[in-house]
Amino acid sequence: MTELLARLARSPQGALGLALVAVVAAIVVAGPMLAPYGPDTMSVLTRYQSPGVGHWLGTDQYGRDILSRLLYGARATVLMALLATALGTLAGACLGTTSAFLGGRADEAIMRTVDAVMSIPSLLFALLIVNLLGKSSLNALVAIGIAFAPGMARITRSVALAVRKQDYVSAAIARGESSAYVVFREMLPNVVAPVVVEMTIRVAFAVMLFATLSFLGLGAQPPASEWGLMVAEARRYMHLSPWMILWPSLAVALVAIAFNLLGDGLRDALNPRT
Repeated sequence: MTELLARLARSPQGALGLALVAVVAAIVVAGPMLAPYGPDTMSVLTRYQSPGVGHWLGTDQYGRDILSRLLYGARATVLMALLATALGTLAGACLGTTSAFLGGRADEAIMRTVDAVMSIPSLLFALLIVNLLGKSSLNALVAIGIAFAPGMARITRSVALAVRKQDYVSAAIARGESSAYVVFREMLPNVVAPVVVEMTIRVAFAVMLFATLSFLGLGAQPPASEWGLMVAEARRYMHLSPWMILWPSLAVALVAIAFNLLGDGLRDALNPRT
């Protein structure tokens, strides 16, 4: 782990991504304690206030402090994106590894089904699932996880095909181990590196996708302080207070950039050729 962090720190994009993700993690953990006001504290007298002393990022249409809502909303946005990515990664990794182990017609049937699902854009697929399940943050999380699973299955299978030919897998089969044992104990742990890199990059897409679903009214519901929902509520008041839509949009963009940079750094750090 120490060697991996050292390699990551030697890469400019890795070091910057690691620093930004550390800041995001600190905000997710300590955000509510750092917030100067409650996320739903209203004040009619301070509506549409510009950034300044007392309200560093200004206030919204209800006089709520935007900085406080961003700090509280970090948990809703970032944690949901991480959980959705983890769900999609776990499902896709298990499916891809199992497909590579089975081979033959089973592999062909699974991968053709995955290809058919992958032909649907992730956003459209997530919208379809949320419409079927109903509007809520939990359903949006499930929808994003399902939308990410096929892509992760395809990536995992490409690595697992090489692992399937290794001697330790053949030895496990020769010992009479069950298929589940071979897949989960022998093959899956050895495809972790590329899966982790892809997962890190996909967190950025999950943040944007979750914010998009909330923006469309299919994810978090009012009065939640989720960033996409904040953008959706602020668009009607852009002519009165442009900072209302500026700050949550920047927050989504910065988190996406942070995880993209970290993913690029991990790709270089875990590359055996380097």
